[in-house]
Amino acid sequence: MAGKASHKGGMTQDMLFAPPEGLAIPVAGDSRQFPLRRIFCVGRNYAAHAAEMGNEVDREAPFYFTKSAHALCLSGATIPYPPGTQDCHYEMEFVVAIGAPAFRVTKADAMQAVWGYGCGIDLTRRDLQGAAKDKRRPWDLGKDFENSALMAALTPADAFGEIGQQRITLRQDGEIVQDASLGDMVWSVPELIAHLSGYYHLLPGDLIYTGTPAGVGPVQPGSVLVGEIEGLEPVRVTIGEAE
Repeated sequence: MAGKASHKGGMTQDMLFAPPEGLAIPVAGDSRQFPLRRIFCVGRNYAAHAAEMGNEVDREAPFYFTKSAHALCLSGATIPYPPGTQDCHYEMEFVVAIGAPAFRVTKADAMQAVWGYGCGIDLTRRDLQGAAKDKRRPWDLGKDFENSALMAALTPADAFGEIGQQRITLRQDGEIVQDASLGDMVWSVPELIAHLSGYYHLLPGDLIYTGTPAGVGPVQPGSVLVGEIEGLEPVRVTIGEAE
């Protein structure tokens, strides 16, 4: 059955099927929501995490991978253990929400594009990522899958204040497994935005997951993850049985 008609260029077009509903993220203390556009993720942005994975940090420039909008999962959910993997890992992250256009911006001007911040967890099918690395193939199967971009409610930038030494932690079943400071990031938020905007027109609705500290590890059905950053709403998720 055709979806609802849309209007483009003055003409009515019938959809072959209903377009996907818009995805949005709650805002702390506000009834409005932040509509999601794209998800960018920074790799190896904490030196200790790079080391635990047997890698070195590239000090010349940051690097990225992406997740599709369908990867978004809001805090408080219970999700099935991801399909196709025997080794799914948690990665706690500080997330930057873009609220203004940014293209080829300087480091000095980069923060003008920031709307707010949030707690996120990047779930990774580590075995599939590792297999892709061994064959020099893209990481998509390991990183970009349903419910792999966990996200708490966003907090406006002015309510959070300056990015400094805020503590970032993740608890698995009540035990702290990741514990670091935002000051440990190799590439700062202004540096990331300035660099990324040299390759993309960043627009309102884009998210940047800024990398994970050391201490990543596997989840199991029944695992309860709670990620926290000082000044932000925590992100919570329960891992259910595989489908």
